[in-house]
Amino acid sequence: MSVYGVLNSKGSTMTELRKKMIRDMQLRNFSLATQKSYLNSVTGLAKHYHQSPDVISPAEIQDYVIYLLTERKLAIGSCHTIITALRFFYSVTLGEDKSRAPIPEVKNYRRLPNILSGNKLEKLFAVVKNIKHRAVLMTAYGGGLRASALLHFY
Repeated sequence: MSVYGVLNSKGSTMTELRKKMIRDMQLRNFSLATQKSYLNSVTGLAKHYHQSPDVISPAEIQDYVIYLLTERKLAIGSCHTIITALRFFYSVTLGEDKSRAPIPEVKNYRRLPNILSGNKLEKLFAVVKNIKHRAVLMTAYGGGLRASALLHFY
């Protein structure tokens, strides 16, 4: 299904600006998920100010990013996606220079994983009596797999 079909499912008409942005993304072979995410990001900005995104000022764009970080308390990854989408929209779709959306990179804090000591690992593995479960647990820990990957495995 195309982005056109998904976005027009509510019966609304698609603006020329939106059509151009979709075309720009399709020319760059963006996935459908990326296209939807980028369109939602630009739509969120437009809804926030109740006006078309092409008339929103650079200061308003910066204020919107601050709003997302401070008031909506979005995760850094979510804000980064929105910022990237806005940059794409202003630079590619509208063909404007970078000063139109002067948004600096958001600093991403990476948490280091908790590493268990050798004794704690031995105790953890010893608790699991089923050899198959123990092997899966040891493999998952040794490979740094996420819990969601383990759940998908079963």
